[in-house]
Amino acid sequence: MSENSENCNSRRNFLKMGGAMLAAGTAGCATGVTGSAVASGGPAVATGMMAALPKAKGPRLVVVGGGTSGLTIAKYAKKEYPNFDVVLVEKRDMYSSCFSSNMWYAGVINLEFLADHSFMDAAVNNNYIYFNATVTGLDRASRTLVTNEGDIKYDFLVLAPGISYDYDKIGVKDVGVMTALRQTYPGGFISPTEHVTIHRKVQEFEGGVFVQTVPSGNYRCLPGPYERACLVASAFKKNKVKGKVLVLDANPEITIKKEGFHAAFNELFKDYIEWMPSKAVTGVDVEKRIIKTEFDEYKFDDAAIYANVRGSTLIEQLGLMAPAGKSNQKEANVDTRFMNIIGDPHVYVTGDSRPHPYSKSANTSNTEGHYMAKVLAARAQGKEIAWVSPRTICYSMVNGFPMEAISVDAGYDYDAAKDAITGFSKDTKTFENRDTAKGQATLEWARGMYRDMFNA
Repeated sequence: MSENSENCNSRRNFLKMGGAMLAAGTAGCATGVTGSAVASGGPAVATGMMAALPKAKGPRLVVVGGGTSGLTIAKYAKKEYPNFDVVLVEKRDMYSSCFSSNMWYAGVINLEFLADHSFMDAAVNNNYIYFNATVTGLDRASRTLVTNEGDIKYDFLVLAPGISYDYDKIGVKDVGVMTALRQTYPGGFISPTEHVTIHRKVQEFEGGVFVQTVPSGNYRCLPGPYERACLVASAFKKNKVKGKVLVLDANPEITIKKEGFHAAFNELFKDYIEWMPSKAVTGVDVEKRIIKTEFDEYKFDDAAIYANVRGSTLIEQLGLMAPAGKSNQKEANVDTRFMNIIGDPHVYVTGDSRPHPYSKSANTSNTEGHYMAKVLAARAQGKEIAWVSPRTICYSMVNGFPMEAISVDAGYDYDAAKDAITGFSKDTKTFENRDTAKGQATLEWARGMYRDMFNA
């Protein structure tokens, strides 16, 4: 039998297993399925106290995480398969996007641009339930998600919890130092409160050295730290602040759109930005405000210290983490194309906690979310669809006054023989000549993202 035939048979058996389990009952009915592939992943932690939710009217799809991935899947899974009873579980009660936040630091946009969006409105507009709760456990044997507001039975579960910082990889092992870094010099790529702190830092900076670090590995928003350096420098230049942005980059070269960023550094902010490659952080003295690298130390007045990233700690806590050989960033153990946990057709991990070499960016998660909605709708009906690459359309504002941007439009290739995503597709294009048209397009892109997630 050929490898392709074996793969096809494997997928058919997988779908038969999923369809049989689903046919055994909708949410709230255990199937009695045993075996380590499905029943493993943590102890039986169900509390027996059910969450205050209406009885499911169809197969219950629970989506954990109200970021770009989760919001997109919650909306479009319901559109693809109206029989789904969709519940979005999100621990925040207020939304604010990570994408576009760099523009707020410089005063290009206001906070309302990022935060004037409601989880409740998204749920009402798109006929699903928003449930404000924190996940505390998972019992896959009985298909029960445990939250601080009670248990939720599911037929399909999507976890889209984003990333966590991995301070250990920048030489910070002491819990006290980690806490100080998170609170005093936040990376600005996870929570809304980080954005508020960095905005204050930039607006109140009176002079000296402002450090922006760039981690190694596949971190969230590859161009993000370089864009931030440009916009912080843009604010300093506009406000005539006598300071510079010191970019300590763990990588030997700018990771993406390098020509456009180098041009901005050299032509717009020569007196404001100093970019230093191959400067991986190996430690931080918070009290003395010193960042250590392998051979040097750098004194700073203020900073946004972006540590390496890993899959959300929730993935590890729920027993869903990939083995070290598959992911060195503690991401989920999922199927390459369809994102289900290996051996479990009812649990999926999407967005930035998956181990793929996709860009960890909003547009990637959004387009992947559209695809995953189709995957889930098909599997709920015992069917399968072909793999579709997500798309990474990313604008980077490199000047705030006037607004000028550069951009990239990328897809990805899948190698069936290796069962691996092998990199950017041949139709990937970069647009590295900054101009005001792309500056305006940056705002329109963001507005389009918000509409796609929140509007009907």
